Amino acid sequence: MPPLYTSNSMGIPVYVQRGKRPGPTLFVSAAIHGDELNGIEIVGRLIKSKSIQRLRGTLIAVPMVNVYGVLNQSRYLPDRRDLNRSFPGSKKGSLAGRIANLFFKEIVTKCDVGIDLHTGAIHRSNLPQIRGNLSDESVKELASAFGIPVMLNSDIRDGSLRQAASDAGVKILLYEAGQALRYDEFSIRAGVRGIVNVMRHLGMLNKRKRATPFTPFVANQSGWVRAPESGFVNHIAQLGDHVYEGDKLASISDPFGEVHDYVISPAEGIVVGKQNIPLAQEGEAIYHIGYFKQPVTVAEHVERLQDSLVPQELNPQD
Repeated sequence: MPPLYTSNSMGIPVYVQRGKRPGPTLFVSAAIHGDELNGIEIVGRLIKSKSIQRLRGTLIAVPMVNVYGVLNQSRYLPDRRDLNRSFPGSKKGSLAGRIANLFFKEIVTKCDVGIDLHTGAIHRSNLPQIRGNLSDESVKELASAFGIPVMLNSDIRDGSLRQAASDAGVKILLYEAGQALRYDEFSIRAGVRGIVNVMRHLGMLNKRKRATPFTPFVANQSGWVRAPESGFVNHIAQLGDHVYEGDKLASISDPFGEVHDYVISPAEGIVVGKQNIPLAQEGEAIYHIGYFKQPVTVAEHVERLQDSLVPQELNPQD
């Protein structure tokens, strides 16, 4: 990649493990947005996992694509461009375009399947969820195999890695979980296990019967609920909560503690994303609600998944 101003050379770290037996080629990428760090830890734990021994095919793991952003703890590149809006890129384009082109040609186009790891944006948290073009049956099967309850049928955005990969015939999932610049143990464990589940589904690893299978539920629609006025936010609803139409999700107060209004749920659904900072301007997105046919069941499965991955008595450092 282009060097730093200081003439220090730059490169994208890549780990390749090739099995002795033939099979698919899978890439797992993280930190396309440089402040989304959960994925880096997921890739690190995946590489060290005993689960990926006796691999069939090839695993290509990229813990950080946007190295410049990681160094600056920033979502963006030094040219202020969003790398995930710059694919497939150009060898003679902007800095973002050149990095996108390098990663796309050297990694993505050599693979059959990809899993791209993300978190919520700055000051926002996402419930672990899989996003993809679920109208594509093979993508839907991969998403179901990942093994978490929440799947969002998400439109493909222009210039995204997902769009470029899909156009090149590479089946791709996007895993969203946690928040920027923070590790979240639940999200990390769910991500590692989900990737291993997909590898088993692809035949890259021996299949095992799951002790506690989690039924995935598809939300074909989701939407952000916005602040009705400016003020200080006190959250009532949390990630994974089952909410009904008319429920109070948060209160909005003035600096003297006087409640002026509430953020109200427009319909029944599951909280799949939320803002964390307790400040809001009128019209600002506060809660992301996924709309499911069986929201009660989704909430129960989310709670069961969390209990199975991070029991209350377990120290997150263990």
